[in-house]
Amino acid sequence: MESYGYATERRRSGWGALLGVLFAVILGAVVLGVFVHRARTGLPGRLAAMITGRPLVTVSAPMVVDRIQRLNRLETVVYSLDTVVEGSESSAVLPDVLAGDRVLMIVHGQTIAGVDLSRLKEDDVQITETPDGRSVQVTLPATEVFLTTLDNQHTRVYERSTGLFVKADPNLESMVRQKAQTQLQDAALSDGILDAARKNARATLTAMLSGLGFTKVDVR
Repeated sequence: MESYGYATERRRSGWGALLGVLFAVILGAVVLGVFVHRARTGLPGRLAAMITGRPLVTVSAPMVVDRIQRLNRLETVVYSLDTVVEGSESSAVLPDVLAGDRVLMIVHGQTIAGVDLSRLKEDDVQITETPDGRSVQVTLPATEVFLTTLDNQHTRVYERSTGLFVKADPNLESMVRQKAQTQLQDAALSDGILDAARKNARATLTAMLSGLGFTKVDVR
């Protein structure tokens, strides 16, 4: 009975040692994987390159500028609006009921804003080496409105009234459309479309630059 109990204890001890070794191997593999994934620069980067056989690539300011410029005109906000716009022509002598021309138009349109990243210069990118890794600071070009358009499928004349002594002016509708475009863009600007476009552009570039291995990203 004593011999049987001794053998049982030895088997239990052997299984415990094996599990300890397996746990240590798994833990070491996890730590190594995290190290290789995060090591991009300096001595850690060189060690990771030796382990994985991958070349050690240091991302420079010209490389960052090139990557960003490839995004070209980054459209980050689309502002849509439905409204009613009025246009009219009147006579200096006769009342509108006799010589006036009036159009009410239901308008649907959109304004698109963003950042033209092709204007980014190398001086706008600053890369700094720190003990904790590499940091990058990017100063974006000014945000701008790229386009304001009317959706012709959802834009229509709601009401047209013409005086008894005049014919409808064929150019009045076009004038109202131009007025609607201006009002749509003004409304988008008043609602802060440029600030929203810059905020979204910063978020997009922060994610992209973090993927290049920078430990700290400041896009302004």
